[in-house]
Amino acid sequence: MVDLKAQHLQVADEVSAGWSRVLENTSFVLGKDVAEFEQAFARFSGVKRCVGVANGTDAIEMVVRAAGLGPQDEIIVPANTFIATALGVARAGARPVLVDSDPEYHLLDPEDLSRKLTPRTRAVFAVHLYGQAAPLDAILDRIAGKNVFLFEDAAQAHGATQQGVPVGKRGYAAAFSFYPGKNLGAYGDGGAVVTEHDAVAEKIVALRNYGSAVKYHHPELGFNSRLDTLQAVVLSAKLKRLAEWNEARRQAAKRYDALLADVPELQRPKTLAGNEHVWHLYVIRVPNRDKVLAKLNAAGIGAGIHYPIPLHLQGALANLGYQAGDFPVAEKAATEILSLPMFAEITPEQQNAVVEALKGALVG
Repeated sequence: MVDLKAQHLQVADEVSAGWSRVLENTSFVLGKDVAEFEQAFARFSGVKRCVGVANGTDAIEMVVRAAGLGPQDEIIVPANTFIATALGVARAGARPVLVDSDPEYHLLDPEDLSRKLTPRTRAVFAVHLYGQAAPLDAILDRIAGKNVFLFEDAAQAHGATQQGVPVGKRGYAAAFSFYPGKNLGAYGDGGAVVTEHDAVAEKIVALRNYGSAVKYHHPELGFNSRLDTLQAVVLSAKLKRLAEWNEARRQAAKRYDALLADVPELQRPKTLAGNEHVWHLYVIRVPNRDKVLAKLNAAGIGAGIHYPIPLHLQGALANLGYQAGDFPVAEKAATEILSLPMFAEITPEQQNAVVEALKGALVG
């Protein structure tokens, strides 16, 4: 589904040289390479500040904590997302309140958001899913004047824009993941918070380092959640190529669109007006999805599902009190969505093979 070996070949020499430099300097924790990556990723994302942390889930939790939210506060999260969005909220002590997805884009549904707002709602976590931005204008319209923060989960949207504005710039802060399979992926775990606000960034700087901005001074509770210096080397090498890789993904998505245009049994993904998609995933909808997936995998095609179980049906969130039927759009999508192989280096020949196998699986 993702060929990380092909990507590594493009950065192997630069990573090797950078790791040798770190080993020589023994700057293993919060070394110069971390600061340099943070500055570069902030520039790439069009924001003022970036603070590297250990992983994307910690980044989500720290965004919530930096805003001063916790027990008794409700934070709206889409039902169709990876569980890390809700777990980060819950770990900060706040209550995730789920909303359904829309049937066309699988993004947070602003209409259901309006229905779920209460006096205890303090934030909305807009998830930029599959590589495109959530409907931020509609979300902001619905929380205007309500003392509600806009947070962004941009773990799947490195480099995506909406109306020309990079994701992560319009909210209070945004959380990124650098899990290896992301558009910008490390060689292990990694994450970051980006923000336009210096005070927020400084709060994250302290939170990631035991609540300390000055060594041995700990005015608040914090974490051991720092972006590893070796991972910063990898991310810096890849960041130089990310715009090119994202464009390659767009071209691959166009090829899939053309190859699948005459296959009436499936629904191709749609891009929300104003979005520049970075195609972290190419997600179609098909009937008999599980049978189709099994046939593709048996044919050697690395297709998958993102995500097979909506958040409200996860045992980890059973305490929220939701049940089957509460989020019908997300539930229906979970039985039909199918992610096709997508990575910057995928070739037309490989895509042809994917589509031929898919056509066979649909009629077989």
